[in-house]
Amino acid sequence: AKRIKPHPPEVVLMIGVNGVGKTTTIAKLAHRAHMQGQKVMVAAGDTFRAAAIEQLEIWSQRVGAGFYAKAPFSDPASVAYEALDKAQHEHYDTLFVDTAGRLHTNVDLMEELRKIKRVLAKKHPGAPHRTILVLDATTGQNALSQTKLFAKDMDIDEIVLTKLDGTAKGGVVVAVSLEYKIPITFIGLGEKMEDLRPFSGKDFAHALLG
Repeated sequence: AKRIKPHPPEVVLMIGVNGVGKTTTIAKLAHRAHMQGQKVMVAAGDTFRAAAIEQLEIWSQRVGAGFYAKAPFSDPASVAYEALDKAQHEHYDTLFVDTAGRLHTNVDLMEELRKIKRVLAKKHPGAPHRTILVLDATTGQNALSQTKLFAKDMDIDEIVLTKLDGTAKGGVVVAVSLEYKIPITFIGLGEKMEDLRPFSGKDFAHALLG
């Protein structure tokens, strides 16, 4: 079924544990949308890591996207809410919201993500319109347990697979996709902006099986 384009801005929630390449994936997706002529904003919702905020800002400037952040350790839901408010008023087409992959406090990560989701939906019915889980192909079985963890609380629409290095470990992600009925939409092959390719099951199977 083809998705009906939501009333702008389309809100894309990015989830995944730290270290999977979420920040660069957001940059690549933002770059892709920007190249398609969209007005794109990125919101730094991983407020628990100052480095993540900085990195996202640099990437946003590089890809020509708008950027919204608050001070480190700000409430992530308020970052998401204010970014959406700005995106609505300034007529952005797409808003990518980064989220934490791990919390340093005793706050439950899933509760944090649910709160972000609630706040977005309240401000813009139907938001987030897409929730993308980023998985690192090299982690093998871990990718499966991460999916299980997030899928319990979040409706995941797509998987983006990073660090696909040609080893057989990537095969576990096909298992993830089949078990959870979540499509793999893109694969990340490197650090460059262009290193995000639409996923082709056929090519992947060929590469996997030789």
